[in-house]
Amino acid sequence: MALAEDIGEGDITSEATVDAGRKALVRIKAKAPGVLAGIKVAEAVFHAVDSSLDFEAARVDGSHLASGDHVAVIGGRARSLLAAERTALNFLQHLSGVATATAEGVLALQGTGVRLLDTRKTTPGMRALEKYAVTLGGGVNHRQGLYDLFLVKENHIALAGGVAAAIAACRAHRPGVRLEVEVRNLGELEQALAAGVDRVMLDNFTPVQAAAAVGRTSGRAEVEISGGVTADNLHAYAAAHPDFISVGFITHSAPALDMSLTLLA
Repeated sequence: MALAEDIGEGDITSEATVDAGRKALVRIKAKAPGVLAGIKVAEAVFHAVDSSLDFEAARVDGSHLASGDHVAVIGGRARSLLAAERTALNFLQHLSGVATATAEGVLALQGTGVRLLDTRKTTPGMRALEKYAVTLGGGVNHRQGLYDLFLVKENHIALAGGVAAAIAACRAHRPGVRLEVEVRNLGELEQALAAGVDRVMLDNFTPVQAAAAVGRTSGRAEVEISGGVTADNLHAYAAAHPDFISVGFITHSAPALDMSLTLLA
């Protein structure tokens, strides 16, 4: 789909300026430090355009890159190289950006014992790849979608008639599936704990409020902090000693890692 939207009926500029038989060698390199993610995706892009291209990766996913590091060298038909260039770089730069943002968050939590979770705030159609990139940065995947974990949120509680009613309905529907409940205050926290949930999500608590909630939970359930967490206050929330902190910015707001493709021969 990505290639179709870019190439369409053909790369008319390359068709006009590059001889059909011309061969070339190009190199992808990092222009900023970060964590590499998506090298196999980039290879798949080049081979989808032209299976005869020779793709040699210089680094593997999860590698820590310095500015100027070589990522891959690709050789073959010049027109094919140019047709695949932007789509391959789009995947590489975006996924590496996600991995890099995650790694920076994990570094901020180092020594606290708190694990960094992703969310469902992903690019449509890109969730599997973005969540893969999160793991390369040292983060942990939350649920993959609406199907693999009960996560009772504010609207579910309102529609079900309360915290206890929502939890009871989930247990009756799928008894063996793990259950997490989003709570907005200590009253809802107590209701969730009394019902025996596996994890509570503290929604938009301040760091001080979160610390009080973690103290009340006291091993009765896992604790996840979510909402209002940024790169700047991540460590402050970790001081509340939850089990997890979930953040959307590592997927929906991660800046692309700068890379370039240059002609070698």
